[in-house]
Amino acid sequence: MTDSGEEEIVEDEITEDGEVVEEAVVEQIEQTEDAEQSEVVVDEAPEIEEEPVAVVDTSSYSGDEFIAFVRHEGKVLLMQRADGVADFPAAWDGVYGIGDPNDIEAVTRRIEEATGITAANLTHIRSAEARGLEFGNRLNDVTPILFNSESTEVEPRTLYKIAEWADPGHIVTEQPEPDAVSSGSPRYTIPQLGDLYGDVASYLYVLKTTMGQEEKVASEIQARLSGTGSLQDIQSEIFSVLCPTMMRGYVFVEASAYHHVEKLIGRAGGRTTPLKNCRKVLPGASPLGAVTPYLEPKAATAGIEEGDIVEIRVSSFKGERARVTNVAENKEEVTVELFDTPIPMPLTLRADQVRVTQRVDE
Repeated sequence: MTDSGEEEIVEDEITEDGEVVEEAVVEQIEQTEDAEQSEVVVDEAPEIEEEPVAVVDTSSYSGDEFIAFVRHEGKVLLMQRADGVADFPAAWDGVYGIGDPNDIEAVTRRIEEATGITAANLTHIRSAEARGLEFGNRLNDVTPILFNSESTEVEPRTLYKIAEWADPGHIVTEQPEPDAVSSGSPRYTIPQLGDLYGDVASYLYVLKTTMGQEEKVASEIQARLSGTGSLQDIQSEIFSVLCPTMMRGYVFVEASAYHHVEKLIGRAGGRTTPLKNCRKVLPGASPLGAVTPYLEPKAATAGIEEGDIVEIRVSSFKGERARVTNVAENKEEVTVELFDTPIPMPLTLRADQVRVTQRVDE
């Protein structure tokens, strides 16, 4: 009996110990789960804080950057960035620099450093207001500055690997081949390169007009620019209007940007009446090299040489053939001797009154 009693006591103790052990295990598991939960919370909090957000930091704006454009006789210097440059590798650019854009001497030194053009050959023309340009995830205030250069010898340095003197009409497009039909493929440039150049210089745009109405269109444009209406805000962006006598059906407008010309003729903005007899603005800026021959009047004596055979187009000698004996370029006159006359008869005529029918070297 004593043995059984002792066994019961042992069983009770085991049971009690078992309950104690079970309670300890449960408590330990609960503590472990609490610890794991607390660890999860601690681990997750930094991940939420460190999650990247695609927002441009506007606090990184700065006004100490510039792009200098160097011009020489109607051409502008474009610089191609090296392939290893962090921002816009291989993109076409002006001369980019960091520093006070109002310190013209410092800007001049930067141009010399990047191009090899000496300061003695550089002349500051003008500067414009800064533009906000996005470089990666930061915004920079970049000031455009225009210089004139007396030299065309360039040695690309620092950021740049290639230099090219380009027509302003090809700042944002590649120079096409001479026999190409298209105007050139888009050029890879830094952001807003064409706009930056327009801020300190100008482009030439071509208006398509009704044949024979070119002068009326040009006069109406001048009247609109001198008014006080809705076009006041672009008056300073339109510099000149050209009506070439040798190119019928077209009017040239010199302006800082394409959209200003569209607004001028009432094709954009919605507030200006469309300009009568003006159909549209031809796409893109026109290269100066393509239109210069039409802007410079051709001398009447051009292409006429002594010894040429000509046909007289006016007066009582109309239709007669003659040989040129003298060309007076300063007076735009020619002296000829008529054929089929018993006595040589020299005549002095305006150069536009004769037509060459046979060259002296033919």
